[in-house]
Order: sequence, then structure tokens, then C-alpha cells
Amino acid sequence: MDCIDSVHATPCHAKIARMTRPDFNLLVTLDVLLAEGNVARAARRLGLSASAMSRSLARLRETTGDPLLVRAGRGLVPTPRAIELRERVAQVVRDAESVLRPVERLDLARLERTFTLRTRDGFVENYGAALIARIAAQAPGVSLRFAPKPDKDNAPLREGSVDLETGVVGQSTGPEMRVQALLRDRFVGVVRAGHPLARGRVTASRYAKAGHVAVARRPGHRGAIEDALDALGLQRRIVTSVDGFTGALALARDTDLVASVPERHTGRLREGLHTFTLPFELPPFTVSLVWHPRMHADAAHRWLRELVREVCSAPEPSRRPRA
Repeated sequence: MDCIDSVHATPCHAKIARMTRPDFNLLVTLDVLLAEGNVARAARRLGLSASAMSRSLARLRETTGDPLLVRAGRGLVPTPRAIELRERVAQVVRDAESVLRPVERLDLARLERTFTLRTRDGFVENYGAALIARIAAQAPGVSLRFAPKPDKDNAPLREGSVDLETGVVGQSTGPEMRVQALLRDRFVGVVRAGHPLARGRVTASRYAKAGHVAVARRPGHRGAIEDALDALGLQRRIVTSVDGFTGALALARDTDLVASVPERHTGRLREGLHTFTLPFELPPFTVSLVWHPRMHADAAHRWLRELVREVCSAPEPSRRPRA
């Protein structure tokens, strides 16, 4: 037989559920505490007294069953549980704010905002000017910050320090990330004007025997070019390696080294150099735009995504490789 509260005629399990329901206001407090790592700073940020914030921290410790922040010298450090909760709590708070925020029509003329776009070298040189011109024409109060992309870690997108990034989607791309294709690209060979490979037919053997500058973001990295040459029983002679296309093309311009770089992504960087089609089969690849799902419905963010897509899909001057 079900238990009934004799005073209010309420099932006991319902009464217990009400009594044990957590205070969701504590999520905002926890988010700020974990972001600041300091009770006094968190209190100032929320407009509370230090004693009130200390009481909230005590309630959070009781609710979560974890100390969350512990003393280390003169400061506080997060526990493993706090580190685990930090990103989840921040996301919950942002989602709640988004739900409660009224939907407003995007007024580009009055929009004031700074967006950060993380890209590899070559993007700014090829697409930066056109993108900035479109932004200035439509939303003069918007500024764009280009940030370098030394790796494929999506942490900056998750943390919110980066709004958008471009790149080839792979296994390292977080499964929750939103992706939109921007352009198809392929690798080409590049040498200085007057280089031996600028004359005559470039064969796989001639290509492999030349000195090369490789682009590798980590030591020992093997890419699609090495795999393609392996299939032919060849191996290119790598003289040096750099971590970006700009450095590779700078060396190719002033030495006899061969640089193998994406064709569309390095269009302007290759001006004045001799470009040739690689003498072996190498599949093209797709460069995509990547963002965190929390920004998917944001009207200003959606507007910027469309601008980037338009700029990257615009027809380019003919720069076909000279074989």
C-alpha cells in the first residue's frame, strides 16, 4: 500500500522528491566559482558578500558530496570532480541563459561584437581581405580576429575562446562539433622559377629524388604523399621540415627545395613560383568550417558562417598548375 502524508494527503515519495530537489540557482554559483577559482572574486562577480559566497560553496559541497575547491598555499585548486564538472556546468548555464533570452531580430547595422576565427596559414592571405570587406559593408561594428591553428584540438571551440575554425575534419574532431564544407582542395608541387623541375615532364622519380621541405605539425608525421610514394616503391628526400605552408613556400622560393602544399589554400602565397601537378594519384580533400553546437542557433554567428562560406566559394582567378 502506498505511503500517504496524513496531513496533506500527499504520497510520501512525492514529498521526498520535493524535499531533495536541488537548488538550480547553485549551478550559476558553481559555474562562477569554478571559472574564478577564488571565493572573493566569485562573490564580486555575482554581487554577493564573501560570507554569502562561502555559504553557497558549503551548500555546493554538501549537494555534490565533493569539496570542489581545496586550499593549496594561499589559493584554492579544483578537485578532479570539479575539473570534470567545469565544462558541463558552464554549458548548462549557457544553455539556460539562451532559453531565457528573448529572440531578437539581428540588426547588423547596430551589431557590436568580436569574432575569433582559427585557421591555418594561407587562409588570411587568400580570403581575409574579402571577408573583412564584406563584414565592414554589412556590420561595421563587428571586428574579426584571426588566430593561428597549431593543432586540431577543438578545446578552444568548447571553451568559447574561438568562435569558428577551418580545417580538414578527422578523427580528432569532436563528435559534437557542427561542420560545414567550405571548399575542395588538392596538393600541388611548388618550386622556384628556374628550378630543374620547372622544365620538362615531372615524373614520380624526378619528384622523389629532389630535395624537399616537408610540412609537419609533429615529429615523425607521415602524410598522404608518403603513402602514395610508398605504393610506387619511392621515398622523397626530405631536407628540412617546417610547421606551416608559409615557411615551406618561403624556402622553396629561395632554395632548390620542393614544397608540396594545398593549391587553393596557398594561391596568393605561390605567386611568382612555379606550380606543377603532383605526378601520382592523391585524393582531393575537403576543408570545412567547424563550430560548437552551442553557437549553432546564434543569429550573428550564423550570419558570419554564411559570409565565410560565400567568400570561400567565390570563383578564383585561374591558377592551374603548369606541369
